[in-house]
Amino acid sequence: MQHEPVDGTAAGADDTMGAVDDDFQWETVPDDLRDNETFMLAVRDIVGTCPFDFSINVINIYTLVTTANIHSAATIETAAEALVLSGYLGATPHSPTIAISLSTLELYRRLRLRKPSLSIEAFAKVICDLYHWPYRRRYRTALADTFDIYLTIHRNVDAQVSKALRHDTENWRVLNACPPCTYELKDEPELIYRRMIVFDGNNSLSRMAPLGGREVGDTRKFHSDYYLEPDYIDVYVSQSNALSSDDKNPTSHMPTGEDPGSSNTSQPTSACTDTWKAAAADAKKKSWGIFEETGVFASACRHGLILWIADMIRSGELFKYPLAIVSRALETLGPRLLIGYDVGCKLAITIASSALAQKFVDAEYRMCVDAFHGYTHSYACQDKNHPNVINGMGIEDLATMERIFSSSNQLAAVTRYASGFNRRVYIDSFFKQWDEDKYLNLGNMLYRNYIQARQIIDEQQIAVQEAKISLGISDNDIKTWSLEQSHYLATAGHEVEWDIHAVAYVELLQKLREARAAAENASTLFLNATPVNYKFVTPSTTSTSHYATNLSQTRKLETQRRHTNERYDSILQDVVALELKMGIVRRWEPADQQYLATLKYMSQREYHHTLDNLQRLVVLRLFELHKLNISQTGYRMRTHIAKSLQTRCKAIQNAVKSYNTAALALDPPAPTLDWSKVSHYNFLEEFVLLRETRQDIHSKRWAEPVVREVMKQSLRIERAHEEIHRCNVESRRLHTSIIDEERHFVSDPLSGALEEFCQRRRRINAHVLARLQDLYSLDGFTGCSTPGVSKNAQDVAQTSVDLQPLVDLEHQSVEADENNDCEGLEEDDVTAGEVGGLLNYISELPS
Repeated sequence: MQHEPVDGTAAGADDTMGAVDDDFQWETVPDDLRDNETFMLAVRDIVGTCPFDFSINVINIYTLVTTANIHSAATIETAAEALVLSGYLGATPHSPTIAISLSTLELYRRLRLRKPSLSIEAFAKVICDLYHWPYRRRYRTALADTFDIYLTIHRNVDAQVSKALRHDTENWRVLNACPPCTYELKDEPELIYRRMIVFDGNNSLSRMAPLGGREVGDTRKFHSDYYLEPDYIDVYVSQSNALSSDDKNPTSHMPTGEDPGSSNTSQPTSACTDTWKAAAADAKKKSWGIFEETGVFASACRHGLILWIADMIRSGELFKYPLAIVSRALETLGPRLLIGYDVGCKLAITIASSALAQKFVDAEYRMCVDAFHGYTHSYACQDKNHPNVINGMGIEDLATMERIFSSSNQLAAVTRYASGFNRRVYIDSFFKQWDEDKYLNLGNMLYRNYIQARQIIDEQQIAVQEAKISLGISDNDIKTWSLEQSHYLATAGHEVEWDIHAVAYVELLQKLREARAAAENASTLFLNATPVNYKFVTPSTTSTSHYATNLSQTRKLETQRRHTNERYDSILQDVVALELKMGIVRRWEPADQQYLATLKYMSQREYHHTLDNLQRLVVLRLFELHKLNISQTGYRMRTHIAKSLQTRCKAIQNAVKSYNTAALALDPPAPTLDWSKVSHYNFLEEFVLLRETRQDIHSKRWAEPVVREVMKQSLRIERAHEEIHRCNVESRRLHTSIIDEERHFVSDPLSGALEEFCQRRRRINAHVLARLQDLYSLDGFTGCSTPGVSKNAQDVAQTSVDLQPLVDLEHQSVEADENNDCEGLEEDDVTAGEVGGLLNYISELPS
C-alpha cells in the first residue's frame, strides 16, 4: 500500500474542536477560522487541560501507519503526555504536528549503539524508503528532535535506576564498574600492582568550530561522570609546560623503571621520545583552527572499561590531559597503580617536575610504555619501561586504547558537525555501550589470558631449560647478564666529555692546516704576480705601465691573500683557546697517539650516521605497518601507505648499502647487514648492539644471539606465571562481585525499569559465570573456584542465591554455537578491516 505523507493536523484539530463544542457547548467556530491551522492548534493548547481525543501524523517503522488516533483520559493534561501513553513521542513539546513511535526510536537507539556511524539522516532515508516517500529534510529534523528528547528520557530513567540501586554516589562507576580491578577480597594474595590503567589521545572525534564567529544555537551543556571538565584540566597547563622536550634529568627522582618501593634516579634520555608528537614540547603541539574539539584523551583499565575522558580543546595532545587523569587517579583509585602511555617515559619526567611528584612517589605509582610503541623507543628505555621487563606486569600489552579508538573512530562521521552537546551525548552513549560489552567479555578475557599464559609456560619452559643446560648457564647467570646489559645500554652510544672536546680540537687542527695551506698558496700567487722589472710608481705619474695594466688582477690576489690570512688567524685563536681549556701544552701533531686515536673515533661518526638513518627508516616502516592494521583506515589511505612502504623499502635498501660501506671502512670492520635481515627487524636492540664501537662486546655472553633469546624467553615465562597469579585473583573477585550483586537484587522488590535492568544484568552475569566455570575446569587451574568475601562486606548473614539455572542455559547456548557448522565463516568488522589492510599492503610490496 502506498503511504502519502501528511504534515498537517487539521483533522486532529477538527476532532478536538468538535469534542469541545459537544462537551462544553461553546459557540461554533466560524469556518474561515477552522481553516486556520495556527488558530486551531492554539485552541487545542488552550483546552489541553481538558479530556480530548485527536489524530496526528505518525511514523512507525513496524506498522507503517501514517496517522494515529490518540485517546486521552481525564487525568491527561497535555498532548505530549497523551502521545507517550499511546506509544509515541511528539517532535515538539507543544502542538506537535508529527509523532514517532517509541519502538522506532528505540530501534534507532539500538542501531546507533551497535553501529555508531549510522546517522540520523541515513535512518530517516530508510524510513522514507519503507514508506515509499521521497526524502524530505523535515523528516530528518523531526527524527533528530524527537530522538534528542528520547535520549533525555532514557538518561533520566537510568539515573533513577542508579539511585534505586545506590549506584549514584560520587565516583561509583570508576570504583565499581570493573570488578576484577576493584572488588578486592579479604585474605586474597597480594598483587605487585593493584590496578593497571592506560591512556592515550585520539583526534578522530573532532568537531568543527563555528565559522565566521557565528553564535551556536545549541548552548546546552552535557555533564557525565565519564568526562573531566576543562576547568579541572586547565589547572595543569603550567605544570605540563614546566619541562620542555629538550630538558632532561630533573633533580626529582621518579620510579619509572623499578618495582614499587624502590627509587630510580636515572631518567630516560629524550632520544627515545623527541620524535613523538605526544612527547614534543606543548608549544609545538599545534592544531587546526577549524576544530573546536580536536579529539579526546581517554583512559581505561587493562580490561578495557573506560575510566575518564577529556576533550582536547583547540590543542594537540598536551601533557595537561594525562596529568589531569593521573591527578584524578591519585584522588580516587588508591596506591600501587601501573600506568601505560605511548610516551610514558617522558611523562614520568614531567610528573617529577610537577606538583604531583610527591603524591606519585608516595602512592607507589609507576609509568611505562605499551608493548607496540615500546618497540620504537630506544632500547635503553625499553630495558626499563617495556611491559616484557616489568615485574608484576603479566602478559598484558597495554594496547587497550588502540583497540578502543579503533572502534570509537566510527563516531567521527556523526560528531564532526554536531553541536557540542550532541557530540558529548554520542560519545557518552558509545562508551556506556562499550563498557557493557567489556563487562560481558570479562570472563572470556580471563579465560583466554589464562590459556595463553599456560601455553607459554607449557611450550617454552621445557625448551628454555634444555637451552640453559646445553649452554651451561643458570638463572643467576641470566640475572647477572641482565644487569650487565642494562648498564651497557645506559651508556651505549654516549660520547664522554673528553671525546667531544678531542674531536672538536682535531677538527680545528685540520681546519688550521687547511687554512695555513690556503694562506701560503694565496701569498705565493700574490708574490708571483709582482712584475720582474718592478719600479716604484709615484701617484703623479700618468704613464701606463705593465703594473697598471694588471692592477685589477693584483687587487683580487691581494684580497684573497688577506682573507685567507684572516681566516687562518681566526682559527688559530680558536685552537689556542681550546688548548688552554683542555690543558694541552704542546700542540698535537698528525703522528701523535692522541691525534690518531681521535681521528679513528671521528671515522666512526659516519658509521653512526648511516646506522641512525637505517634505524629511522625501519621505525617508520613499523609505524606504517601498524597504521595498516587500524580498523576504519580507508582504501585510499591504505593504498597510499602501501605505496609509501614500497618507497620506504627501496630507501632501506639504499641505507643498508651506505651502512655496509661505512662499516667496512672501520678498523676493524663492523658487521655488515643484508636486506632480508633488516626487513624483518622488529626490535631496536639489534641497532643498539651494532652501534657500540668503543668497546668490544662480542666476548660478552649476553651479546650472543642464542643467549639473548634464552634471556627473552625466560622473561616471557616469568610474565606468564605472573599472569596466572593475577587471573587467579581477578577471577575470584569477579565471581564474588556477581554473587554479591545478585544478593543486592533479591534484597529489594523490583518493578518497571529497575526490574528490566536487573533481569538483563542477571543474564549477563550468568554468561560471565559460565565462562568462569570453564576457567575453573581447565587442567592446571591453580586458583579458587568458590567466591570470597569483599573487604567492604559487613559481618551479617549472607542471603543464599542461585544463578546456576541461568548459567546452565548459557552453557547450552555456547554448545549450540560450537556445533553450528557456519561458525567461523563470518568475519567481524574489525577483522575484515585488518585483513583488507594487510592484503593491500602485500599486493603493493616490491617483488
